[in-house]
Amino acid sequence: MKKILTSALALAALGAASVASPAQTNTSASNSPSPVINRSGAPIDADRIIRTMAQKETQFRKALNEYEFRRDAVIQTLGFGGQITGEFHRTSRFVFDDSGNRFEKILFFPAPTLTDLQITPEDLDNLGGIQAFSLEASKMGDYTFAYVGHEKIDEIGTYVFDVTPKALSDRSQLEALKREKKEGAYFQGRVWVDDQDLQIVKARGKSVPEFKQRFPTFETYREQIDGKYWFPTYTYADENLTFQNGQVVHLRMRIRFTDFERLKGRATVIEEGTPGDVNDKEKPPAKPEPTPYPLPPKQKP
Repeated sequence: MKKILTSALALAALGAASVASPAQTNTSASNSPSPVINRSGAPIDADRIIRTMAQKETQFRKALNEYEFRRDAVIQTLGFGGQITGEFHRTSRFVFDDSGNRFEKILFFPAPTLTDLQITPEDLDNLGGIQAFSLEASKMGDYTFAYVGHEKIDEIGTYVFDVTPKALSDRSQLEALKREKKEGAYFQGRVWVDDQDLQIVKARGKSVPEFKQRFPTFETYREQIDGKYWFPTYTYADENLTFQNGQVVHLRMRIRFTDFERLKGRATVIEEGTPGDVNDKEKPPAKPEPTPYPLPPKQKP
């Protein structure tokens, strides 16, 4: 059995960004090394943009504890001519408790028909799920940000940055991740940051590093909820995954997040409900079995 895949979530890695020499790297006001590579044309306050974005991402993660939402996830494998050869479809409503733990209420979950891949519900988090590789302040030291340019997305002006994990250029870190079987621990790709709110509105990339696993490139779009927070609302991936044995699996994934509602009270979680019971507003969501950090789906032999 070979493990593969991820987000969420989840969105083509843009690791082709050139790496600047130390002379090209700025220094922040605190005299600590800046994570931003200021390419030609970068705004002079690129460091501040990244720091503010990280602070907003931290706020974004905390804000999710105040919302419940609906997720509809469809993962398919495709054969020659684009015909669907298997499907995993799961619709759920999610709510978070005071500690940030997420609980799921299944609304729709027909028997999966995938034959080339095996996917568990937990895998969806790493497949571009609501975790959405949020680049919080505590994670800034793990990445280098390279300014790409300014771009409009649906009339929204954005600063564009390539994001590269520092671990990819550190042989000892990579060996440690391999020993600990921590594949897909980092995000590598590109983010679009609103030039007014300084929040991520779009991301495109993949999970790295890859050892035995294979991760698809995903693209995630966010929308402003309640006029304040940019939450992920749509994730898409469509890619051929090539395994070590030479097998190629064409994967397509679509995940939508809708019906964001601010919680009026804290969640009390009890064991009740069955798949297909959609009256989740009158009943607390059922608590799933505790699971470790989400693992990618597994390739069937």
